[in-house]
Amino acid sequence: MDLREDRPGRREIGGRAFVVAEVEPLDVDGVRTVQVGTALFFVAFLALLPFYGRLQDAGRGWWLWSCLAGAGLGLLGVEYCRRRARARLAQQG
Repeated sequence: MDLREDRPGRREIGGRAFVVAEVEPLDVDGVRTVQVGTALFFVAFLALLPFYGRLQDAGRGWWLWSCLAGAGLGLLGVEYCRRRARARLAQQG
């Protein structure tokens, strides 16, 4: 078995030489990442909800609404990522 074939390549970028391994990129569609972010925004909204009065008095009522907006936009993002993943699968085969 010849191990020299698996050696990383050498690339020059901006006058400097770098050793770069030839690896395939991860096939990540982003659905799970956006789902987790959306869930965290919703949990933060629920956690802040009992403190709405205090937040309003302190001038930080926008925290609650920012969490709700993040959750809502996250739902749109989940749907976008799902459609993109389906389109990529249809395009591949």
